[in-house]
Amino acid sequence: MGIPTVAVYSDADRDALHVEMADQSYRLGPALAADSYLSIGAILEAAQKSRSTLIHPGYGFLAERAHFATAVEEAGFTFVGPPPAAIERMGDKAAARRIADAAGVPIVPGTREPVDVAMAKKEAPRIGYPLLVKAAFGGGGKGMHVVRDADRLEESLNRASREAKSYFGRSEVFLERYVDQARHVEAQIVADTKGNVVFLGERDCSVQRRHQKLIEETPSPLLDAGIRERFADAATSLAREAGYVNAGTVECVLDEDGSFYFLEMNTRIQVEHPVTEMVTGLDLVALQIQVALGGSLAGLEVMPNGHAIECRINAEDPGRNFLPGPGRITRYEEPSGPFVRVDSGVGARRDIPGDYDSLFAKVIVSGTDRDQARRRMLRALDEFVVEGVPTTIPVHRWILESKAFKTSTHTTTWLERALVDAHLPAQADLEPASPQPRSTRARDILVEVDGRRVPIRIFDERRVAAPKAPSSHAAHHREHVHGEIRAPMQGTIVKVLVEKGQSIQAGDVVCILEAMKMENHIASTREGEITELPIRAGQVVELGALLAVID
Repeated sequence: MGIPTVAVYSDADRDALHVEMADQSYRLGPALAADSYLSIGAILEAAQKSRSTLIHPGYGFLAERAHFATAVEEAGFTFVGPPPAAIERMGDKAAARRIADAAGVPIVPGTREPVDVAMAKKEAPRIGYPLLVKAAFGGGGKGMHVVRDADRLEESLNRASREAKSYFGRSEVFLERYVDQARHVEAQIVADTKGNVVFLGERDCSVQRRHQKLIEETPSPLLDAGIRERFADAATSLAREAGYVNAGTVECVLDEDGSFYFLEMNTRIQVEHPVTEMVTGLDLVALQIQVALGGSLAGLEVMPNGHAIECRINAEDPGRNFLPGPGRITRYEEPSGPFVRVDSGVGARRDIPGDYDSLFAKVIVSGTDRDQARRRMLRALDEFVVEGVPTTIPVHRWILESKAFKTSTHTTTWLERALVDAHLPAQADLEPASPQPRSTRARDILVEVDGRRVPIRIFDERRVAAPKAPSSHAAHHREHVHGEIRAPMQGTIVKVLVEKGQSIQAGDVVCILEAMKMENHIASTREGEITELPIRAGQVVELGALLAVID
């Protein structure tokens, strides 16, 4: 489109790929999201310094914050997204359900407003178990927990609330009926300021773990022409009722009978938007910018062709219960060839920080039909080489070869049950990269001038390479040596559930560790008495840090 780009970054992302690729790059602040990516003041200051005119919110952090969109517009910039009022209406899950009601879109039974513990205990019997506790102002599986009986309601409510506060800055949660045998199907729409609302097709995102999508595809193998037409009508009617403008996604659950129910609307571009681009030939971000600049969608032709699949590649080890493994990538080779696309934020000798989500790449392929796309994805994953950090590539291969995926009989809960019998081996402990030798050749370094990232080339034999990040699993072999419980990852202690001198059993939870925005329950592997407990709530611990000693 001929538009120069300006990247923003935190200290953790100083050397990230997006920072290098942009025409200009500006520092926002330290790694802590609250002081960088969630700092509206810092973002607007960077926009002013760089003389930007448009601000695109991406698909995380402030992407669905109405007050951010308002601040952008009040500061004189164009927000590449929905108007603040639409974000407010649809970002509030309870308000969105009321709008869906008014638009005639079926909704899953649940509470109309956020609930506290007392209200949840009152409403849960009416809704019925199992139910879902969901963040009222978020998405992406964060702040979401299934509750199957009343005994676990309060615990799940508090946990979801803490996660929602950490990731979205809002702690409100609400309740919703949980459909066990469900498929997750979503409609991609885009709307302009002139009343045009266009349905760009649906995506099936039913391969999930802990409510996080792993694989997405389009079209959904379960929708016939009749269901698709009703689905498109429901999504576009909802957008009109909400006064929606720009790109958005209407998420629904599809039951065994082919009936769909509204879940929520994501008021942003989504991680999985490339599969829609692959089958339609449309650039969704370009459409977003076109609409933001006042352009019309009249005459936009949508002619889907073939089938597309996306695999999200995370720095996690499926053989260790998806343990996150931030660290330095020592070797990186992307797949290529016809009908293969890779959207990545990394490369060789770059770091995946432990401060944010562990997603680092997306592999997208297309084919004339679903099975050709599936086989093409298997070939692409075989070509994808990533060393230095664990990846989810092995579990993607396993899923694509499974009978359930091949026959499209999987549901949103299938994967977690199936993985029990998958026996995926843990990935080998990873060694840190060897130091680079000194060299008198020209080297590029980066300096920051008034917050702006500026590349400088120097010729200095005294300069040595930056130290390599430690292995993401350097401490795994000593996690529980001599009764020691050590941190399996870098993170923050949210809650300590035991006391010094207390007797515990194997499997008892010692503490809750938040890492990459998800809470992890750290359990004891043996029975005994806690003789050392050098941790406290709010403490930041490094990989391998001592959490407790059990004798």
